[in-house]
Amino acid sequence: MERTNNIETAAKYIQEGKLVAFPTETVYGLGANGLDPMAVAKIFELKERPSFDPLILHIASLDQLKELIKTTDERVYQLAEKFWPGPLTMVLPKSERVPDLVTSGLPTVGIRMPANPIALELISQSGCPIAAPSANKFGRISPTTAAHVQKQLPDVDYILDGGKTTVGIESTIIRLTDMGFQILRNGIITREELETVLPCDEQSAIESMEAPGMLKSHYSPRKKLLLADDTANWQADLSKAGLISFTGKLENGFHKVIRISQNEELKDYAVNMFEAMHTFEDDDSIELIIAEPVPETGIGIAIMDRLRKAEYDWRK
Repeated sequence: MERTNNIETAAKYIQEGKLVAFPTETVYGLGANGLDPMAVAKIFELKERPSFDPLILHIASLDQLKELIKTTDERVYQLAEKFWPGPLTMVLPKSERVPDLVTSGLPTVGIRMPANPIALELISQSGCPIAAPSANKFGRISPTTAAHVQKQLPDVDYILDGGKTTVGIESTIIRLTDMGFQILRNGIITREELETVLPCDEQSAIESMEAPGMLKSHYSPRKKLLLADDTANWQADLSKAGLISFTGKLENGFHKVIRISQNEELKDYAVNMFEAMHTFEDDDSIELIIAEPVPETGIGIAIMDRLRKAEYDWRK
């Protein structure tokens, strides 16, 4: 495995059907040529990801989009104009060019244009859309630095190191209906922002696996993680516990504390949450991770989605 910032070399690896971990504004992605089923299969193998969980294609231009979808819906371009490049994934009817493995056999494909110059240049130089889930073992903590990738996926062919990501949680995923849009996965782009372009459809049914990140358990550390809203379960273990702190009100008694924001900014929580989980996971003195919850407004909805999925297997 190589780890540098040489985009030209990374693009050559993509063209050769190899796997490249690369930075986006959200988290690091594990990328392969999205039109090469053999390369895409390596993503599932290295991540130990179930084949029923679809991947997102990353593009660098609207010309690429037209080749990958089978729709003339003008709303797609209205959303793209406002939110791309950016952390919004649209699930759209796929063209025949998109391998079934990418979409887990579904007739739709998730597509986004990342707002990261390294990612955009890599896609452009590779000459193909890049299929890329987060660059971690399936269900584990998402990576926001190259070191996080190296820890979880030491066998990846190449890591393109672009420093720490700036958003810190995965993209918002939506699909379009006759009545507007539906959110399949919450992210930094909120319902309220999307509603400035289209109405939200609260009536149509959503299938359980239309997009990545819809499982009940995800983003989980290898150590027990609990939300700080159930005091009965965690207060007795504070001498060996680490706290992901937001307000500073719960910090007494913990072995270690990571204050995730100095002024209670939800964006800080999103950017630093996974890094805090990684830090505590790697700390031998910590046996339990407690995360302070946040209000479920705006991007707080996406943060709480990640935290509940991170604790799901530990809570059962």
